[in-house]
Amino acid sequence: MPDTPDKPSSRRAFLTAGAAAGGAMLTAGPARAGDPAITEMQPWRRNLGDPIDDALYGMPSPFEADVIRGRVEWLTPDAYTAINFTPLHELDGIITPNGLCFQRSHAGAAQVDPAKYRLMINGLVERPLVFTLQDLQRFPRENRTYFLECAANSGMEWRGVQMDGVQFTHGMIHNVEYTGVPLRSLLEEAGVKTAGKWLLAEGSDAAAMSRSIPLEKALDDCLVAFNMNGEALRPEQGYPVRLVVPGWEGNMWVKWLRRIEVGDKPWHHREETSKYSDLMADGRTRRFTWEMDAKSVITSPSPQAPVLHGKGPLVVSGLAWSGRGTIPQVDITLDGGINWVKARLSGPSFDKSLHRFYYEFDWDGRPLLLQSRAHDSTGYVQPTKEALRKLRGVNSNYHNNGIQTWHLQSDGRVENVEVS
Repeated sequence: MPDTPDKPSSRRAFLTAGAAAGGAMLTAGPARAGDPAITEMQPWRRNLGDPIDDALYGMPSPFEADVIRGRVEWLTPDAYTAINFTPLHELDGIITPNGLCFQRSHAGAAQVDPAKYRLMINGLVERPLVFTLQDLQRFPRENRTYFLECAANSGMEWRGVQMDGVQFTHGMIHNVEYTGVPLRSLLEEAGVKTAGKWLLAEGSDAAAMSRSIPLEKALDDCLVAFNMNGEALRPEQGYPVRLVVPGWEGNMWVKWLRRIEVGDKPWHHREETSKYSDLMADGRTRRFTWEMDAKSVITSPSPQAPVLHGKGPLVVSGLAWSGRGTIPQVDITLDGGINWVKARLSGPSFDKSLHRFYYEFDWDGRPLLLQSRAHDSTGYVQPTKEALRKLRGVNSNYHNNGIQTWHLQSDGRVENVEVS
């Protein structure tokens, strides 16, 4: 069972006992005579490996072929207006590899020629401007690590258990280091007129995605980004240039950014009226719910990451994040919310970024109800799904940040469940 402040770590005692018994760590498998993995010459020991020019862009090991994005076939009408999901259960740390970042398309991934790329700034500005990619890269740039979460992440769970895998309940999120130019630098170059209070960001894909953004946010921390994790954006992530709107719903992070218009009021386009608004139980709609509330999820154990080793030391791992700041604390429960203990945060703690947490304990093989609960730097605490439904009903597809429950069974399998 879990460690408590007044009880020493059972894992530590376990390892100490192992060391006393001849120095063997009991977490390792017992030595077996004739283990062919040891006694037989393996092919990688007697044959040359791949030459250095065999893969001029490095690829994962073929033994990691299952670590891929995944799509839910029935969720969208076709592959052009579709979503694929980050395999959170296969990852560790906080950085999402570029090839595994979830993708949301409204008209497929546009293939934009960087030599013909242009970014226009017009509307209520003193000097309407057009930038090439090279023009943007001449401005002083910044590097920032942020999460990007679709407002519909976990949306399929509003009415109850739907998807049996963390990749599909929470995988509409990724976390990368962006390199780009502060949007305020470009707006200062154009000169925003006094009447300018809002921006319209528009993409150059066939859907002409567009969103209204308050000028205050644009001048605060938004980036016009051209790199992610040190290399050029991927086409599905908006190559060659996308907008970065830290902490706010992913639909506002307009990809293949082609135009920024300054205006005096919001535009009320499709993606902020009929879509990406929250229908309440009484028929009213919450609008402009941009910020992503504090949220967390245990990524392992989870339905796609069962416990295969049986009883003994077990590492619980997960992610927490908030669109309003950092995550100073994550709580873990093994009994569905009756008793809570603090998880261990590990790695860097960036503003509006994923935070990795761990909790280690000795599992005795009994069934558990695993949950995590995030606290953010504003004092906000992640709510239960039941509490959210009492406030907002079940009509919305967006902004579900309720606590997720996994049922770890005695045989190591894990199911998506709810407790009340």
